[in-house]
Amino acid sequence: MPITADWHIHTRNSCDQASLTVADLLAGAAALGMTDFGVTDHLHTPVNLPDLVASRAEFDAAAPPPTVHFGVELSSVSRWELDAIATGAHGAPTYGLRDGGPADGPLALGITAEALRALGVEYVVAGAHWPMYVPYEREAIIRDYHRQNLFLAAHPLVTIVAHPWWWMGHWQAEDGSYRAEPWFDDFGAIPASMHDEFAAAALQHGTVVEINLCAQLLHPGYPERYKAQYLDYLAMLKARGVPLSIGSDCHHPRYDIDFPRAEAMLATVGITDADCWRLPPRQG
Repeated sequence: MPITADWHIHTRNSCDQASLTVADLLAGAAALGMTDFGVTDHLHTPVNLPDLVASRAEFDAAAPPPTVHFGVELSSVSRWELDAIATGAHGAPTYGLRDGGPADGPLALGITAEALRALGVEYVVAGAHWPMYVPYEREAIIRDYHRQNLFLAAHPLVTIVAHPWWWMGHWQAEDGSYRAEPWFDDFGAIPASMHDEFAAAALQHGTVVEINLCAQLLHPGYPERYKAQYLDYLAMLKARGVPLSIGSDCHHPRYDIDFPRAEAMLATVGITDADCWRLPPRQG
């Protein structure tokens, strides 16, 4: 069954390498047969708020149909870094403060409910993007990412937990691949009890969990064994009744995702487009 919904797409307004225009997204999505999707540009801390304002302006100027929605992708950040940035002593760090904070300190999101309402944000995708000041050791990273995933699954502003157990940067080989830490040699390095706790939190709070395509299932640097294990993990979430959504995580200059390959991968564990969450059309 073809994938027709995509709830994680970045435009040129994201604070990274994304370069897609909303107009090109609409054209590319039509060519691929996408019917329901949304724009979700990055916001890590209030430093990125002007980017979200620009994203909203471009979205409105494109006059998309009611089945195209305006969202945002937030990062799990620390309360310490939000407070430190607010002092003005650190300038305007695009990706927040990645050093100097307390391990296991309180987690936070970098935007308020009032700001989300003011910008007409219809849904929030939020993910763990980096460790919170813990050592780069397998067990420490696993514990920290689990803590972040639980925080996001329980947060009242979060609609979708983005790409659980995604990783980049540290431990990447020169050829761009990931072969071992933190969980690429064996996804079983993550205790099953953590998966149980995360699934229970998502169900308790009605939070959707993302099936991420470009940053997970289609990632060229992730081992095939890991991808097979990750597909089993997604199937476990589905079997427990956790709502799942599909997100391409597109950062490309063109909207040209290999959806057929993703469809085939998901079909091996019995997940189809029809199983996945989607927003109803916008009203008015």
